[in-house]
Amino acid sequence: MCGIVGYVGKRQAAPILLQGLAKLEYRGYDSAGIAVRDGEGQAEVVKTKGRLSVLAEKTDNGNALKGTCGIGHTRWATHGEPNQKNAHPHVSGNCKGSGSGVVESEVVGVHNGIIENFVELKEKLLKHGYQFYSDTDTEVAIKLVDYYYKKYKMGPIDALSKSMMRIRGSYALEVMFKDHPGEIWVARKDSPMIIGIKDDEAFVASDVPAILKYTRSVYYIGNLEIAKVSQGEVHFYNLDTDEIQKELTEITWDAEAAEKGGFEHFMMKEIHEQPKAVLDTMNKVVKDGKIDLSEVGLTDEEIKEITGITIVACGSAWHVGMAAQYVFEDLARIPVRVELASEFRYRDPILDPKNLVIIVSQSGETADSLAALREAKSKGVKTLGIVNVVGSSIAREADNVYYTMAGPEIAVATTKAYSAQLMAMYCLAIQFGFVRGTIDEKEYSRLISELETIPDKITRILSDKERIQWFAAKFADAHDVFFIGRGIDYAISLEGSLKMKEISYIHSEAYAAGELKHGTISLIEDNTLVIGVLTQSKLYEKTVSNMVECKARGAYLMGVTGYGNYSIEDTCNFVTYIPKVDDHFMTSLAVIPLQLMGYYISVARGLDVDKPRNLAKSVTVE
Repeated sequence: MCGIVGYVGKRQAAPILLQGLAKLEYRGYDSAGIAVRDGEGQAEVVKTKGRLSVLAEKTDNGNALKGTCGIGHTRWATHGEPNQKNAHPHVSGNCKGSGSGVVESEVVGVHNGIIENFVELKEKLLKHGYQFYSDTDTEVAIKLVDYYYKKYKMGPIDALSKSMMRIRGSYALEVMFKDHPGEIWVARKDSPMIIGIKDDEAFVASDVPAILKYTRSVYYIGNLEIAKVSQGEVHFYNLDTDEIQKELTEITWDAEAAEKGGFEHFMMKEIHEQPKAVLDTMNKVVKDGKIDLSEVGLTDEEIKEITGITIVACGSAWHVGMAAQYVFEDLARIPVRVELASEFRYRDPILDPKNLVIIVSQSGETADSLAALREAKSKGVKTLGIVNVVGSSIAREADNVYYTMAGPEIAVATTKAYSAQLMAMYCLAIQFGFVRGTIDEKEYSRLISELETIPDKITRILSDKERIQWFAAKFADAHDVFFIGRGIDYAISLEGSLKMKEISYIHSEAYAAGELKHGTISLIEDNTLVIGVLTQSKLYEKTVSNMVECKARGAYLMGVTGYGNYSIEDTCNFVTYIPKVDDHFMTSLAVIPLQLMGYYISVARGLDVDKPRNLAKSVTVE
């Protein structure tokens, strides 16, 4: 959510800033802007509403702005509607208009996050003669920094520290001071930020893809920390303004992993990367036919002592938890709750000290999930993070971490990260069952062998995607789509429905098939598309009966089931078959055609598949 970039070096900053912002478009945004300082400290600010291409055109791809130190931002609106005056960067001066052009302001800055007490701070600043041109909380933050900088004649570090003590909420703050040309100052609390270094250049970004072209050597700035960034140098400070030491981390991603690689959209590329993401995530812990959780940090003794599991997540990661609940309870016979992170801490959850709380997040920065992690830790409960980004906040703060190996995921609608998270859950559930004695060694080996077949079976499904493309084109103008299933199939339906609605903008819902008769079936009318997921052998016939009920009321039926269940063709208008695997793991296969359905319908409707409206890749605000 929102994108931040910064550059200090000897090259012209603006083109580098624009290139970095382009790599962060997937995060979601509605306006963009950059600010560049010349050698004398004056800043030129340019910002626009709409796509980054508008900003690039306005600045001649950055060539019109001179200066070797600059900051940039793509904004996803929170406080204030999307327009030029609310776009970042913001300035400390009492500007007329939107704060654009050559500005004499002492402080120019950008910000990700939400400042919860901005009204209180704004009232304070108004009393001290400050005027405001925007509706944003960010302008308040920039002027608060300016206030402390001038009132106490403090240097940048003291002004930022004093401001951080007053601000409540989350922020990744990046500012330039007029009296300190050639420097960018950053501060962070609960919003992601990294700093890259190479030779006599330094780069700031809210995510790795923005700087991967220039360097792989990065620092992760911690919570409530400040950094001074200059040519080839970074100095870190804590809230007491004492200097602290950091270690460089080497990014191992292949730069090509953040490119489309010949695919029309990132989403389709990432759908095709799922076999590798699943295999790599499995191989993280499966060694010589056995599961080894030593790198995750869970010992057999700890697993035996756990009395219950709570899985906490948002969006697709929550759907992973819904599927994992069935697998854990069946294989390990341990009670599992699945909680929405946005609700978890507000109901004062009852947690046993012997519970395990599993936090699932692709970015490792999801605000609600991070807050849930901290809530669990405050109650003395053991925590495990399943995350995709090394060094992310959840990875650093959780007691244990299982890193998924999906690589960079650019499309807003997750595909390969979801599949990698599922694989991580399968491995954990099998090991829990084996260690706790609920599955024997023979079954343990069989289940692991089943896992090892999943990557190739996903590849087989993708080889026949054209049938789904043909079918999807028939329903590009649909108004409502319903997904139904029982047990694990219900969990798959939840994810299929989300994929449909978030990128095609078609209203879709997922229901436990047995609940149709309790109200939902009243919504079925002629040619309503109902997609039934039928992968669970014990529940197959019951779900078929529910689909027959829908058909009797005029529904058009699509079925997703395993090879061999050919009798379903007597019921469904269209069937897509998937290879069979142990019922516990069918989610990994059944979700693929549902991802493809959402993708192809979105393409047929002419929509922006990778960057759907109103959505952001990583939700780092509450």
